[in-house]
Amino acid sequence: MTDVHGDGGAVSATALIHHGYTPPGGFAAVQPAVHKASTVIFANTQALHARQWKDKTGYTYGLHGTPTTFTLEERIATLEGGQQTLLLPSGLAAIALVGMALLRAGDEVLIPDNAYGPNKELARGELARWGITHRFYDAMDPSSLEAVLSPATKLVWLEAAGSVTMEFPDLSALIRLVRSHGALIALDNTWGAGIAFNAFEVEAGLGVDISVHALTKYPSGGADVMMGSVTTRDEPLHLRLKATHMRMGWGVGANDAELLLRSLPTLSLRYHAQDAVGRQLAGWWSARPEVVQVLHPALAGSPGHAAWQRLCTASAGLFSVVFDDRYSAAQVHAFVDALRLFKIGYSWAGPVSLVVPYQLSVMRSRPAWPGTLVRFSVGLESATDLIADCEQALSVLR
Repeated sequence: MTDVHGDGGAVSATALIHHGYTPPGGFAAVQPAVHKASTVIFANTQALHARQWKDKTGYTYGLHGTPTTFTLEERIATLEGGQQTLLLPSGLAAIALVGMALLRAGDEVLIPDNAYGPNKELARGELARWGITHRFYDAMDPSSLEAVLSPATKLVWLEAAGSVTMEFPDLSALIRLVRSHGALIALDNTWGAGIAFNAFEVEAGLGVDISVHALTKYPSGGADVMMGSVTTRDEPLHLRLKATHMRMGWGVGANDAELLLRSLPTLSLRYHAQDAVGRQLAGWWSARPEVVQVLHPALAGSPGHAAWQRLCTASAGLFSVVFDDRYSAAQVHAFVDALRLFKIGYSWAGPVSLVVPYQLSVMRSRPAWPGTLVRFSVGLESATDLIADCEQALSVLR
C-alpha cells in the first residue's frame, strides 16, 4: 500500500495524482480495453521527439490514436479487405475527408445521380465554393459515366446499392472505365458493410482505391453511435488522407469506439438475419396490388439484380416500394403513420425497423417511376410480425 498522506496526516492531493501503484500486466478479456486520453505521457524527451503515430508504432496525443482506436481501425480494415483505416465522427465526415484530401481548385468529381444525398450536397456547396466542379451520372448506364469523364476528373464516386432507390450498378464496368481514365475511385460501401462483397478484390473485377463506410449503420447495429471510416490498400494514398485527417482535427470518442468493438463480433450474424427478413418482406410486397415496383437488389425484376447476383453473397435488410400513382402522397403518408412496429426515422441497420417516405421527383434527375416511394429498414423483429404490421396499415388506402 502506498502512503498518500502528507505531514499532517491528511490525504495529499499530489499523492493522489502521482500515485505509485501500477496494476500487474497480463490481464486478458474478450473485449479490448477502453483507453481515454488527450495527453500521452513520455518517459523522456528522447521518447517525445522519436515517437511516431503515423504508422501506429507509438502514441503521441489522444487525437492521433489510442490502443482502443488503433484496434478498431485494424478490425475495420480487415472487415473491408483493406490495409489501412481512418476513423471519423460520421459517415458524412468520411465522405468529406476524401474530397478535401484529394481534390483542389480546377478538379472535377463525378457522383452517381442515385448517390447518398449529402454527398451530392457537399459537391454543390463546399466543394463548389472551393473551385471544385462536379457532374452527376447514371450509375446504371456505363456510357453515361463515359460521357462525363474529362481531363479534369480526379475522383469518381460509386455507390452500391443506390441510396433509397436501391439500384445495383455494374461496378466492374464502371471501374474499368475509370481505370482507363486514371482517376481515383471511391466507393460508399455502407450498404455492403464489408459482408456482401469485397470492394478491393481485383479478381472480382473491383479493386477500388477507397472504401467509405458509415459505421453508424451495420458495424454499430445499435442505432446509438455516429462514426465513419475511410479504408485503403495504398500506403501513399492513405498518408495523403491521414495528413488532412490530422489537420482537420477529426477524432472519435473512446466510448464510441468501445461500442463498435463490442458490436463487430455479431455484425455478420445481424447482417444475414436482416437480409433474410428483408427478402421475405420484399417478396410479400411484390405481390401487393398497391405498389408498382419493389426495389431490392436480391429480388428478380429489381434494377441491377443481375449485377448483384454476379457479385454479392448477401444483401442488406433494406428495400423500397413505389406506390401506384393513383395514391396521393398524403395517402401514402397516412399508411406510414399507421405503421406500429416500423418507426419513422432516418438511418438503418439498428434493432428497430424503420420507414421513411420519399418523393422521387425531388430526388432524381430522371425518376424511373411516378408515385411515392417508401423505404423500409428491417430491424430484428420477426418477419411475420412486420408483414402483419404492413398489412394492417394498408387498410387506410382501401
